[in-house]
Amino acid sequence: MRYICAMALLRVTIKDDSETLLIELPDKSTVRFHALWLRDNDQGASARDTGNGQRLFSILDLPADIRIVSAEVSGTNTLHIQFSDRDIPIEYSLSWLLEHRYDKLPHDPGEWMPRGKTIWDSNTTLPRASQYSAIADSKAALLRWLQQVTQFGFARLAEVPRQGGSICQIAELFGYVRETNYGRFFDVRSEIDPSNLAYTNRGLEVHTDNPYRDPVPTLQLLACLENSAEGGESIVVDGFKACDILWNESPDHFRLLSSYNANFAYLGGVDTRLRSYRPMIETGSDGRLRAIRFNSRSIAALTQIPYDDMSTYYEAYRHLAEIVNRPGLQHEFKLEPGELFMVDNTRVLHARKAFSGTGNRWLQGCYADLDSLNSTLEVLQEGTFAP
Repeated sequence: MRYICAMALLRVTIKDDSETLLIELPDKSTVRFHALWLRDNDQGASARDTGNGQRLFSILDLPADIRIVSAEVSGTNTLHIQFSDRDIPIEYSLSWLLEHRYDKLPHDPGEWMPRGKTIWDSNTTLPRASQYSAIADSKAALLRWLQQVTQFGFARLAEVPRQGGSICQIAELFGYVRETNYGRFFDVRSEIDPSNLAYTNRGLEVHTDNPYRDPVPTLQLLACLENSAEGGESIVVDGFKACDILWNESPDHFRLLSSYNANFAYLGGVDTRLRSYRPMIETGSDGRLRAIRFNSRSIAALTQIPYDDMSTYYEAYRHLAEIVNRPGLQHEFKLEPGELFMVDNTRVLHARKAFSGTGNRWLQGCYADLDSLNSTLEVLQEGTFAP
């Protein structure tokens, strides 16, 4: 059975014993949807809470053998579908259906990069620092700053308050502070009996933070309150760029680091035991990069790799370590008092050079998470704020 739009912009066809709806677009391309998927994605007020959009029924409320009885196109953007389990047609936005289409070409196994990300190296000009007063007073400026984090995994901020704990106010502009055993926020400066090597004046190799947590904090903010010491320059590296290089230089090494879990651990005094078992390179079911975990200080004895693969796994581990330490991948800068940077801790590695024992170097950090940043970003992108 075929139904033709009055304006001849597209047509819809019911196929496969009424289990599939095929939509033909003006460019003659087609997209298919299963009847059960369509029924489960009813966006109407009787199916979704109008305040939060949550579904008002479960999968068990729908017949497993649901069928499409009829389909009609009205105007240029509305589709009415009658299903076998109800008398009233359900209305769908064609633009919504196309935005959520799943009838796509198979994923290219060499296409690792998530959409919307720009990978970078030392030759890339990263966005200039925004000012705290701007993002605090203007939602448009906040939107631009958060977009930098999403695109590059890294953003800087200037003229931030230098009072202790004020870093939390910055995280709360877009989300919530992720409190850990280090506290709601933490000081990064030399201590006599440090609980972490970050609290010394030694240099720190490039790393992602807290890989021994599950889930890992997905954002780290680090602000400079005082810096009169020699040295201590900050370094950031795009871990996704490093993974891309690894794949191109040795697909086998990439597969090893993404196939087996590494062991990470932090044993902090008498009251903290943190462990995780996650791959150094994490990909999704679509093959795209999701996260990198790399921290030589926190890697524990590797026990998740079979004997026959252990030697090659170490070759892959060494290969990735060599890549992230290449000068051509590293952006180096020195934080001045009142400056801050934020990194996507699932993507961007950071480091610091050693600094002298004279003068003072006082940084303050806190953690937050990408879910709240992404939520705020989506709300701002909807344009529901005054510029």
